[in-house]
Amino acid sequence: MAITQERKNELINEYKTHENDTGSPEVQIAILTEQITELNGHFKEHKKDHHSRRGLFKMVGKRRNLLNYLRNKDVQRYRDLIQKLGLRR
Repeated sequence: MAITQERKNELINEYKTHENDTGSPEVQIAILTEQITELNGHFKEHKKDHHSRRGLFKMVGKRRNLLNYLRNKDVQRYRDLIQKLGLRR
Protein backbone atom coordinates (compact mmCIF):
# COMPACT_ATOMS: atom_id res chain seq x y z
CA MET A 1 0.00 0.00 0.00
CA ALA A 2 2.84 2.43 0.75
CA ILE A 3 5.04 3.73 -2.05
CA THR A 4 8.51 2.24 -2.33
CA GLN A 5 11.65 4.13 -1.42
CA GLU A 6 12.81 4.02 -5.06
CA ARG A 7 9.56 5.64 -6.26
CA LYS A 8 9.81 8.24 -3.50
CA ASN A 9 13.38 9.10 -4.59
CA GLU A 10 12.18 9.42 -8.21
CA LEU A 11 9.47 11.86 -7.12
CA ILE A 12 11.96 13.87 -5.05
CA ASN A 13 14.38 14.10 -7.99
CA GLU A 14 11.58 15.14 -10.34
CA TYR A 15 10.02 17.86 -8.16
CA LYS A 16 12.94 19.22 -6.14
CA THR A 17 13.62 22.95 -6.39
CA HIS A 18 17.34 22.83 -5.49
CA GLU A 19 20.06 20.21 -5.04
CA ASN A 20 19.39 18.99 -1.48
CA ASP A 21 15.63 19.59 -1.52
CA THR A 22 13.47 16.91 0.11
CA GLY A 23 10.85 18.96 1.96
CA SER A 24 9.62 21.72 -0.32
CA PRO A 25 5.85 21.95 -0.81
CA GLU A 26 6.20 20.67 -4.38
CA VAL A 27 7.93 17.48 -3.23
CA GLN A 28 5.49 16.91 -0.36
CA ILE A 29 2.47 17.42 -2.62
CA ALA A 30 3.87 15.05 -5.26
CA ILE A 31 4.47 12.31 -2.68
CA LEU A 32 1.02 12.76 -1.16
CA THR A 33 -0.57 12.65 -4.62
CA GLU A 34 1.19 9.36 -5.36
CA GLN A 35 0.02 7.88 -2.05
CA ILE A 36 -3.55 9.08 -2.63
CA THR A 37 -3.58 7.52 -6.09
CA GLU A 38 -2.40 4.17 -4.72
CA LEU A 39 -4.99 4.24 -1.93
CA ASN A 40 -7.76 4.93 -4.45
CA GLY A 41 -6.77 1.73 -6.24
CA HIS A 42 -6.81 -0.11 -2.91
CA PHE A 43 -10.38 1.03 -2.24
CA LYS A 44 -11.62 -0.35 -5.55
CA GLU A 45 -10.84 -3.82 -4.19
CA HIS A 46 -11.48 -3.24 -0.46
CA LYS A 47 -14.64 -1.18 -0.30
CA LYS A 48 -15.22 -1.64 3.44
CA ASP A 49 -11.75 -0.60 4.63
CA HIS A 50 -12.91 2.45 6.57
CA HIS A 51 -9.81 2.72 8.75
CA SER A 52 -7.58 3.30 5.73
CA ARG A 53 -10.19 5.64 4.28
CA ARG A 54 -9.69 7.91 7.30
CA GLY A 55 -5.97 8.02 6.51
CA LEU A 56 -6.83 8.91 2.92
CA PHE A 57 -8.98 11.82 4.09
CA LYS A 58 -6.14 13.05 6.29
CA MET A 59 -3.73 12.91 3.34
CA VAL A 60 -6.16 14.77 1.10
CA GLY A 61 -6.54 17.47 3.76
CA LYS A 62 -2.80 17.79 4.21
CA ARG A 63 -2.29 18.08 0.44
CA ARG A 64 -5.05 20.72 0.31
CA ASN A 65 -3.32 22.76 3.03
CA LEU A 66 0.04 22.52 1.24
CA LEU A 67 -1.58 23.58 -2.04
CA ASN A 68 -3.21 26.57 -0.31
CA TYR A 69 0.15 27.53 1.20
CA LEU A 70 1.89 27.30 -2.17
CA ARG A 71 -0.87 29.29 -3.90
CA ASN A 72 -0.58 32.08 -1.32
CA LYS A 73 3.23 32.03 -1.41
CA ASP A 74 3.85 31.85 -5.19
CA VAL A 75 0.99 31.52 -7.68
CA GLN A 76 3.20 30.58 -10.62
CA ARG A 77 4.81 27.65 -8.75
CA TYR A 78 1.30 26.54 -7.75
CA ARG A 79 0.02 26.63 -11.34
CA ASP A 80 3.09 24.81 -12.67
CA LEU A 81 2.70 22.06 -10.06
CA ILE A 82 -1.03 21.65 -10.71
CA GLN A 83 -0.33 21.34 -14.43
CA LYS A 84 2.52 18.86 -13.92
CA LEU A 85 0.55 16.62 -11.53
CA GLY A 86 -2.66 16.77 -13.54
CA LEU A 87 -4.82 18.07 -10.70
CA ARG A 88 -7.81 20.41 -11.21
CA ARG A 89 -8.96 19.06 -14.54
